[in-house]
Amino acid sequence: MPYDTQPRASHFVDGEYVDDTSGAEIEVVYPATGDVIARLHAATPAIVERAIESGTRAQKIWAAMTGTERGRVLRRAADLLRERNHDLSVLETYDTGKPYQETSVADATSGADALEYFGGLAGSLTGEHIQLGEDWVYTRREPLGLCVGIGAWNYPTQIACWKGAPALACGNAMIFKPSETTPLCALKVAEILHEAGAPAGLYNVVQGFGDVGASLVTDPRVDKVSLTGSVPTGKRVYAAAAEGVKHVTMELGGKSPLIVFEDADLEDAVGGAILGNFYSSGQVCSNGTRVFVQEGLREAFVARLKERLADAVLGDPLDPATNFGPLVSARQMEIVQGYVAKGVKEGARLVCGGERLERDGFWLTPAVFDGVTDEMTIAREEIFGPVMSVLSFADEDEVIARANASEFGLSAGVFTRDLTRAHRVIGQMQAGSCFINSYNDAPVEAPFGGVKMSGVGRENSKEAIAHYSQVKSVYVRMGPVEAPF
Repeated sequence: MPYDTQPRASHFVDGEYVDDTSGAEIEVVYPATGDVIARLHAATPAIVERAIESGTRAQKIWAAMTGTERGRVLRRAADLLRERNHDLSVLETYDTGKPYQETSVADATSGADALEYFGGLAGSLTGEHIQLGEDWVYTRREPLGLCVGIGAWNYPTQIACWKGAPALACGNAMIFKPSETTPLCALKVAEILHEAGAPAGLYNVVQGFGDVGASLVTDPRVDKVSLTGSVPTGKRVYAAAAEGVKHVTMELGGKSPLIVFEDADLEDAVGGAILGNFYSSGQVCSNGTRVFVQEGLREAFVARLKERLADAVLGDPLDPATNFGPLVSARQMEIVQGYVAKGVKEGARLVCGGERLERDGFWLTPAVFDGVTDEMTIAREEIFGPVMSVLSFADEDEVIARANASEFGLSAGVFTRDLTRAHRVIGQMQAGSCFINSYNDAPVEAPFGGVKMSGVGRENSKEAIAHYSQVKSVYVRMGPVEAPF
């Protein structure tokens, strides 16, 4: 029997698993086989109300604790995630279809890193003293209150922690709504936080579709909304949050450039392109899917890339030897197939891949297009699947202009042995999370987020503290008050 794929209930609210079977049914499908492995129910208004009420109550208890006390709970939760990494990784594989080879090192472990990091920061979140002659001002860093996190389906455990850890470190409560496509993993995060000592209701998980998210975002008792998702969803959530003048963090999509100069190490550049296009079967928002390769290296780059893709193992995702998994759903597979067809129709050369495997589940082989031009659909729109576009360029100024010619601005990467050029080019990239001779590293210590249509705010690092807290200033007059009358 798969590890706990059928949870005890659909939601985790006020410190316990709860359900209301009158909510719309949510089928959880294992992407590797297409089998339904669990059935949950969307949150009813009664479940949402209980989550908000218990979150509001728990937040007051939590905020009254010292930062060090809060940090102790978060660090204990991090330890529990690491102790249970195997089981949590198996669950993540069932939830998303990603290979265990990946989930065992990139999902619960990343969530644990976030809880540990922000748990360590919690006791250091202090204000400052500002002397003004005899008078002075002091500041207090205070929590926002009740936060809502809305997750994407590609990294359910990681996103639940990336949003929850800074929110809780700052003294807030959180209600997290996972994607209805991958609803299982966040329940375990909530259960572990409660076991680690978080007050009942501090971190609630409610399931549902867009209407449940909308009811949370528009509730006047909610103070902050953090979304990971697509640009269209982000626009809707941002607009709804603006109605209530709520704090927001938007981590949205991308169509990021990866620039490979002629002097780059070929193996490293190909490896970076593989990580930036085919990890998680290409279902990563920061992926460098526009791979600009300088003319003198392009032919060798494409040839070596094709050779290395032959080593992709598309097998049972729970087999540690498997390194490439299925797409998350039938719908996502159809979307990606549509983009492959558009690439062929618009004149790009399909070097390899893009084929559906004759087996159950949602399997597509990793696709590489060469001869892609900037105006082609596959070079402009986010695909969110294993489709790489290789574009040729002649010189530095040209590639900088073309790389920035996008509505998105999440990530960018440069491969070159000339580090002066690397810093010069990255300095001109209109992107928030950038890489030199690497791609898609996301340590919790570093800020993560985009510019332009790729979002607002930052996740991770000390930058996240500013997005989950607010500063109060207090002026203290030490002498008499002078007034005109």
